[in-house]
Amino acid sequence: MFNDIKIGPVTFHMYGLMIAIGFLAALLLCLYRGKKKNLSEDIIYGIFFCAIFGGMAGSRILYYIVEIPHIIENPSILWNFKNGYVVYGGIIGGVLTSLIYCKIKKQRFLSYFDLVMPALSLAQGFGRLGCFFAGCCYGRETDAWYGITFHNSVFAPNDVKLIPTQLISSAGNFLFCALLLIYAKREPKEGRVAAVYLLLYGIGRFLIEFLRNDYRGSIGVLSTSQLISIGVVALGVVLFMMAPKLEKKEAA
Repeated sequence: MFNDIKIGPVTFHMYGLMIAIGFLAALLLCLYRGKKKNLSEDIIYGIFFCAIFGGMAGSRILYYIVEIPHIIENPSILWNFKNGYVVYGGIIGGVLTSLIYCKIKKQRFLSYFDLVMPALSLAQGFGRLGCFFAGCCYGRETDAWYGITFHNSVFAPNDVKLIPTQLISSAGNFLFCALLLIYAKREPKEGRVAAVYLLLYGIGRFLIEFLRNDYRGSIGVLSTSQLISIGVVALGVVLFMMAPKLEKKEAA
């Protein structure tokens, strides 16, 4: 695929463009749904910016953790900011900074947590499209009809058919967004929409890892992301079960 697309004198860097579209779409979805739920627009903007900076920091920190052996061999990795961002680190960093922000502003975190997570799935869907254009997060070689071939990627192997893991992940994230929005309309206990996101994304990410072939770090037979996925699913189960108690605690 082509990450850089030129239209006249303008060059579009598709990876960055898709991420920007994802952020904007997520923000607009949050503002739209937040207005219906009488949630503060100012708080939504605050959470949005906290999630951006916290997410970037978290994704970078987790990358450093995963890449410790390589960083010891080549310290220049520390200041190479063109690559090296881990999605799970971004999610963790974004959630933690948003939690701190809500605590400082004395807002009900679970209400905004539920509001944001469907939008996060939407943003991730666009982000994985960006991965597709760039060729990162690529899949294993395949002879199947659905295989894709890169010719100009600096990340994926070129001129061989690969499983389109980026497109599978993108479609999965868009589907998760739709399912979460449908579930949210049932007005479940606070925290349960977010819990279902953790369950869906954790399971989906665990499974897609079997199809990927880029280096992501590993412990034993499982990739680092798969181990984190197990923890995320467990957290989702706990949050779903504890939601009624947490809702009462926040209301007190």
